[in-house]
Amino acid sequence: MQSGNARISRLRKGVIVPQLTDAYERKFYYLRLSITDVCNFHCTYCLPGGYTPTARPKSFLSPDESRRVSRAFAELGTEKVRLTGGEPSLRRDFTEIIAAVRENPAIRTLAVTTNGYRMARDAASWRDAGLTAINVSIDSLDARQFHLITGQDKLRQVMDGIDAAFSAGFKKVKVNTVLMRDVNHQQLSAFLHWIKPRPIQLRFIELMETGQGGALFHQCHLSGEVIRLQLERLGWRRQPRGRSDGPAQVFSHADYQGEVGLIMPYEKDFCASCNRLRVSAVGNLHLCLFGEQGIPLRDLLADDDQTCCIEGSYRAQSTEQKAEPFPASRQQRYNTEPVIYRGLGYVASLTVAPPQTRETGATRTIADAPHPATFHLKKQ
Repeated sequence: MQSGNARISRLRKGVIVPQLTDAYERKFYYLRLSITDVCNFHCTYCLPGGYTPTARPKSFLSPDESRRVSRAFAELGTEKVRLTGGEPSLRRDFTEIIAAVRENPAIRTLAVTTNGYRMARDAASWRDAGLTAINVSIDSLDARQFHLITGQDKLRQVMDGIDAAFSAGFKKVKVNTVLMRDVNHQQLSAFLHWIKPRPIQLRFIELMETGQGGALFHQCHLSGEVIRLQLERLGWRRQPRGRSDGPAQVFSHADYQGEVGLIMPYEKDFCASCNRLRVSAVGNLHLCLFGEQGIPLRDLLADDDQTCCIEGSYRAQSTEQKAEPFPASRQQRYNTEPVIYRGLGYVASLTVAPPQTRETGATRTIADAPHPATFHLKKQ
């Protein structure tokens, strides 16, 4: 008998498989797969002191493990995978990872979020390996300010990388810009001028209160509502959101090739439309993108023949923890309490099993998990 949290979504190869759905009826079509924690930029809002190793590079997911975990989620309805970091392109086997994930035709979109450092050199090889979409971070079009924000004097190199991406055959490039008061919030007109003749989706992302960034947040946070009102006055219109799209509110204008997206995590009901899960670079499944608690999956990804149909019953009453970007003081103001961690009864079924092994009713408990989680082999 199926769990009440599993909803039938599709038929693949004659086998009915459940769509990943949580207790709030949110369906998860989108997996963010981190492949490294290493980054060579020192962005003020992320790694102001530079990267400090927290894991040995050899402990990050291998290409085979990346293939297995993406295949498992694809069997449960995932249509889009985004490779993240750190900076993914610093992996020497990055194109191998792209090819490994792209082996599965059920993954319709394979994207990367990058700082653009190596795009000019490698965009064509990424495209050849199977990458279908690129997001690149550019927080200012002013080279001096870009250098101050990132710690790298590489704006021209990143811009050349965007040109290389278009030359390689990418039809659109998304540009992520962290919105900061008195840093770049007055550059909207310059950004709009830049994207007018180019198929670039410029995405303003609200600065979030994470980790040690409280002081910067209080100094520089600006609601995306400021940009939204300006766009609406200029005749931009909001577009419908696809089921595997990210969280951006996307606006278009008849006179522009480019688009503008707004990611506003403190806006009311932001969490209600979440369709994403995250797997960390060391193989932990995170049910909230901003949560530190994770369900370890790594030992279930050792080889192709493993039998793993996992139903993770997360014991929320003993591990409840609000995501760091949403402190209690801001939850009341913005009404954005992340619902994932509230009374969570979550289905995280991963299938890496031949059909005949799914008939067992065995239960498997990972006793040494840092946060209690029970995994069941479930009849399908």
